[in-house]
Amino acid sequence: MSTAQKDKLMADLKQVMADAEALLAATAGDTSSGMAELRGRVTDTLFKAKDGLIHAQEEVVDRAKAAARATDHYVHDHPWQSVGIAAGVGLLLGMLISRR
Repeated sequence: MSTAQKDKLMADLKQVMADAEALLAATAGDTSSGMAELRGRVTDTLFKAKDGLIHAQEEVVDRAKAAARATDHYVHDHPWQSVGIAAGVGLLLGMLISRR
């Protein structure tokens, strides 16, 4: 799954949660027992989903920070190899772009 797809999924999940919260607020006046039970289940599920989403987002941020730190350490420890790799990638990209 690409980063753009993951970002879209996260945005969609946030929208679903916002819609569910709005629905809960709109039905707050309905005091029938079935609706109250349903509202309670939806509220619990919504809180669990929010917690899971927050946890997943924190994990992604932590992984990105760890990758950035590892890259930084590698570049500091091997500066000439890093320059060579960057030059090679730049050359390949230049060749691919010039072919079009």
